Amino acid sequence: MKSALVATALLALAATPAFAATDPSFVLKAGAADWASYFPGQLGNGYASTLTAPRGTENTPAYLAAFMDRTPGDMARPAVVPAWSGIDYRADGGAWLNAAPLDAAHFQGYAQTLDMHDGTLATRYTYHDGARATDVEVLSLVSQASPHLAGSRLTLTPHFDGRVELSFALDAWVPHQPRFALARITDAEMHRELDKYHLKLEPVAPATPDRAALWYPGTTEVLAHDGDAALLTLWLDGRAASSAAMAEAVAVSLPQGMHPVSASVVRDGLRLALNVVVDVRKNHPYRFAKFVAVSREGWGGDAQADLALAVQARTQGFDALLHAHQDAWHALWTSDVVIDGDPAAQRIVHADLYYLLSNVTPGTAWGAGACGMTPGYAGHVFWDSDTWVFPALLLLHPERAKSLVAFRARTLPAAEARAQARGLHGAMYPWEADPDDGSSQTPHSAQVLDEHEIHVNGDVAIAQWQYSLASGDKAWLRQHGWPVIRAVADFWASRATWVAARQRWEIEHVTSVDEDYADVPNDTYTNAVARKALHIATAAAAAVGAKPDPRWAKVADGLYLPFSDKDGHHLDFDPSVPHDRDTWGGSSLPMLALPALDLPMSEDVRRRDYAYALGPIEHSSRDPNSMGLAPLSIAAATAGNHADAAMWFERNIRANVVKPPFDVRTETANNNTGYFLTASAGMLQNILYGFTGLRIEAQGLLPSYPPMLPAHWKSLTLRNLVFRGQHYDIAVRRDADGKPVLSMTALPSTGNPHR
Repeated sequence: MKSALVATALLALAATPAFAATDPSFVLKAGAADWASYFPGQLGNGYASTLTAPRGTENTPAYLAAFMDRTPGDMARPAVVPAWSGIDYRADGGAWLNAAPLDAAHFQGYAQTLDMHDGTLATRYTYHDGARATDVEVLSLVSQASPHLAGSRLTLTPHFDGRVELSFALDAWVPHQPRFALARITDAEMHRELDKYHLKLEPVAPATPDRAALWYPGTTEVLAHDGDAALLTLWLDGRAASSAAMAEAVAVSLPQGMHPVSASVVRDGLRLALNVVVDVRKNHPYRFAKFVAVSREGWGGDAQADLALAVQARTQGFDALLHAHQDAWHALWTSDVVIDGDPAAQRIVHADLYYLLSNVTPGTAWGAGACGMTPGYAGHVFWDSDTWVFPALLLLHPERAKSLVAFRARTLPAAEARAQARGLHGAMYPWEADPDDGSSQTPHSAQVLDEHEIHVNGDVAIAQWQYSLASGDKAWLRQHGWPVIRAVADFWASRATWVAARQRWEIEHVTSVDEDYADVPNDTYTNAVARKALHIATAAAAAVGAKPDPRWAKVADGLYLPFSDKDGHHLDFDPSVPHDRDTWGGSSLPMLALPALDLPMSEDVRRRDYAYALGPIEHSSRDPNSMGLAPLSIAAATAGNHADAAMWFERNIRANVVKPPFDVRTETANNNTGYFLTASAGMLQNILYGFTGLRIEAQGLLPSYPPMLPAHWKSLTLRNLVFRGQHYDIAVRRDADGKPVLSMTALPSTGNPHR
């Protein structure tokens, strides 16, 4: 039963202090023992990102939002841009720091810290090169406050007198070889090509993902580059293969009063570097800084504009860049999930939210790839963006959630063209979309998914409506959301088939959410999202003063959802299809409980659905997918089985899908498909909606199910959530009898109560 929650407005609410950077739930550490299993973390601001590396000074892969290589014959893939993170160092005549073996003989006193509260990576050690030793400290960031900027500060304390050399680089990457015509070749041809080059799809420890042989990064060609040794600057203009332009620039600052012995710009193949030679004194600290500016077509200017930004940042100083960046991250963390009683869960929840905020932009219309700004899943936008990532951000960070629905509105014409090409009405969104232009980028070997895993269209419409309900923005709905919702409803009305013999509408030839069932009639999840999308269209028409197509309600009301009358539960798909395969999903029925869908049913049916789904899931021999654990926990919570809800949540923490040292979430325990935003977002949805029982409805933010807490949790607080322009703290605490009770407190309308 759903009832409105009365919110108590406390206009004189006392300020709650923000978390300090020393809070251990925000701090992830690596030591020398982690070198062999080091899974890189990420520094990003949603527009640009780079990976971490053990020394803190290496060149690491860097990516820009929706910046794609579109080489003909291949599918679009993220183009790795010239690495900006590299700073190398050596004593006169000695070995370069970044080439030294990563071992105890060369690196002593090692410690690295990813501070998620500040969004910084700090690394320190003593570098030994023969008889000469140097204390090294590096602090790196990708700015949340000035999204075109990144930077590193390098502090060197040599334990010798003499001359040293530093190299500040922008290094392009060698184009990946071999490249495959994945937009054209079949699955069998693809595997023959892999065999030809002796390539495997298995992961390589610690961090190479499975399918790396197919999900290689695209290429950025450097068109022009140069530097000025006297001004200590570098710049380059480039272009992703057959695609958009980009640019980078660097400005270097030396310690105050230091005059270089020499400075030179080095061009060596793919390498552009500023090499600086200086004299140093024993045990005296020297602080250098590298200021980086990046841009891409449609976001910023060319290399000269980036150079001006980098020089301006240098003029203001690294401390100014750092403090503005920290303030921006601290403002983001005023919206938070706070767990009392489970430090491990708290740390992992913060990591999941950190990676989401590092990969999704505010104020844009770019989609989020399933693995963020990495080559994982080729950077493509799936239903994950609408059904997993979007709801997790909607209440915590609505400005970032809005970008995801804006992407679907911006790419509506491409979806309409796809529907028209198939003789259908409305819009047919692709299974794998280019995050920039929305075109279909599903590899040819997986075309069955692009044609038949069409539930994505319902997922898109539901997200549009959820944003409208949560924001209360009727103007946005009229201009942006309504055209998408209307077009998706027209698609479903033309895609459904009236079966006169059974007096019902059916949707045939679909790929189930459990994708091993590639061509089935009446996949239950697909039909459920289609039904909801059709009902949403009628409601949205009323909200914007438009006339709904009467066919929408007609199809929705008559659309068949497979159900066992004998056993009293839903089926995964049409009963004519045997449900007898050992699949990664086991059953898609738990997804009927996903908060944005929340298929209406009786409490008894809900319990029987959950019990029925457990059979194939628990008996599967397949590696559990971290994507599926959150729906299981939410389904258990809605069924009133709070012990199971806590158990599935716990498995999401303990099931080896969170990789050390920086809590990167992978798709499964046995692959390395990392930065898996889908599962990170599912984890947050599990808490935001599963444990609280809250749902976003036309009537408001409603407690649709009893709240719950895992047995060892004392409380759960959702801080500074936003719903229809009002900010709230929402808490689940135990009453005197130990029963979880939900409360919702309206925060002051001005100022930040948590700063």
